[in-house]
Amino acid sequence: MTDLELARKVLRIEASAILALVDRVDATFTSTVRMLHECRGRVIVTGMGKSGLIARKIAATFSSTGTPAFFLHPAEAVHGDLGALQPDDVVLALSHTGETGELLRLLETIRRIGAKLVAMTGSPGSTLARAADLVLDCGVDEEACPMNLAPTASTTAALAMGDALAMTLLVEKGFQPEDFANLHPGGGLGKRLLRVESLMHAGDQVPEVAPEAPLRAAIDEISAKRLGMTCVIGPGRRLAGIITDGDVRRHIAVPDLLSQPASAIMTACPQTIARTWLAVQALALMEQRKITSLVVVDAEGRVEGVLHLHDLWRTQMF
Repeated sequence: MTDLELARKVLRIEASAILALVDRVDATFTSTVRMLHECRGRVIVTGMGKSGLIARKIAATFSSTGTPAFFLHPAEAVHGDLGALQPDDVVLALSHTGETGELLRLLETIRRIGAKLVAMTGSPGSTLARAADLVLDCGVDEEACPMNLAPTASTTAALAMGDALAMTLLVEKGFQPEDFANLHPGGGLGKRLLRVESLMHAGDQVPEVAPEAPLRAAIDEISAKRLGMTCVIGPGRRLAGIITDGDVRRHIAVPDLLSQPASAIMTACPQTIARTWLAVQALALMEQRKITSLVVVDAEGRVEGVLHLHDLWRTQMF
């Protein structure tokens, strides 16, 4: 068998392992989601060896989508870390055979403390499965390893089942993009989920003129604040309109233009956003409307700031 043939066989076996899980998403899966949703403590995900690596990732996915979770190393647990386990917790234990010695040593303590136990295993009749409150069958027909030894398809299946749990739970909890943003302030993803209020120009940085101000003052404000526009602000700091440098160019032939009031060429009722919008939402709106600036207003239409396309570029979110 050539390298390419073997690689394709591995991918087919692992893909088949995931597809085989589809028909096992049944009432037990629903009960597991309900148990996790109703958990008043934390979700403790545990596993040994390769299953432990998958357990770490599942715990991280839960935590990043609004379900408090952490990984508990089963070997370290019996040397003092069991103190982290509380009665209101749910333990999600991963073991392909269901006979992993380090996990089985935890069963008595889990029962004594009163925590719930969900087993994710390829052996529904195993010791771990028999001790669990709920069992998710993640069994596979074969590993992708040519010797059918190294955990490959089985760990892929367990990871996929963990993702299915986390995503279903996310929806059940009503987890929203803004919640995701609060939990992901760093990295490229965090930058895309920054809120407008953390990027906008505010205070003295906001270009603004009164409706009755001469257009010469508006042009000076556009040049001084360097955002390519100025807000036209009426009584109570409510937005009356905007003037862009493009507006000025389009009206350049108007007689005595510089003496005209700002209201004469402003765009009334321009597109606005709230400070709580996500940066990625603001970018999508700019692209849709083919504009480079958005005025940020409160619920009463009062100007709070201005967001420019360059502000989004500076976050390196593209």
